[in-house]
Amino acid sequence: MKAWSWERYGSPDVLTLKDVDEPGVARDEVLVRVRAASVNPYDWRHMRAAPKLVRLSIGLRRPKPGLVLGADLAGVVERVGDGVTGFQPGDEVFGEVKLGSFAETVAVPENRLAIKPARLTFEQAASVSMAAHTALQGLRDKGMISAGQRVLVNGASGGIGTFAVQLAKAFGAEVTGVCSARNVELVRSLGADDVVDYTREDFTEGEERYDLVMDIVGDRSLARLRRPLTSRGTLVIVGGIASPRGGLLGPAAQMLRGALVSPFVRQRIASVSWKPNSADLRLLADLMEKEEITPVIDRTYPFTEIPEAVRYVERGHARGKVAITF
Repeated sequence: MKAWSWERYGSPDVLTLKDVDEPGVARDEVLVRVRAASVNPYDWRHMRAAPKLVRLSIGLRRPKPGLVLGADLAGVVERVGDGVTGFQPGDEVFGEVKLGSFAETVAVPENRLAIKPARLTFEQAASVSMAAHTALQGLRDKGMISAGQRVLVNGASGGIGTFAVQLAKAFGAEVTGVCSARNVELVRSLGADDVVDYTREDFTEGEERYDLVMDIVGDRSLARLRRPLTSRGTLVIVGGIASPRGGLLGPAAQMLRGALVSPFVRQRIASVSWKPNSADLRLLADLMEKEEITPVIDRTYPFTEIPEAVRYVERGHARGKVAITF
């Protein structure tokens, strides 16, 4: 089968399309014929080993042999392990792996998959898991969002942000999205009650106060991000596109600072890193079937042009997600 691998850290030029063996299937795994995938900052951070902390899991000097890039996917089940009970060959599924979705087939743990909503294309379904998981778990689990709260999403037009705006509305919140001028109408169309154009206004300097601020961009200090919060409000740190790309910790540095400051202030400061699981995927699928949330896709690239897709996402200006079609 064909798969995109890399043997050294660097720009998208290090990615190589190779013939590799089809993966085996463990007892709790499902072999999926990939029909679509999507690109996340997670992908280029692994490709570049930026931050250096990434090297601890995938190789100190160079990537471990046989690694394939990619996390999000949607496709058709070809084979299941002996212990799998929730899927059978022919099922259309979506979900994610730690690495490996930029390949024609991939073995996926059963607990990282769900049945694809019928109303979604494979490209739409492949654009859900990592971004929507992060938005959901950030708002619900870390932010403890509730109906009637005032919520601000900084980075509302990106992959995570477009889901965060829609999910916050589904939870019954009053939502303000922060984005650039070209994305104002997009964010408004997702249900935002108010939109702040960051090129004209700094939300950290205004008079408005919010119960919950989700920071996806990572371009402001903790002190500034806390300013628009109510006295008992919650700041949820995702990391984001503007977080340091190099160094040892990258986006994790802001998360660490938040953990150190949180015990000494009245406001809550929490960080989120997605935890894929089938229960949340089924919840997201239900919301998509009800048309309460819909994936936003900026553009689609063919499988053979994955390096260009990664290059585009790395620039940090994608509106919603970038999908890969097989």
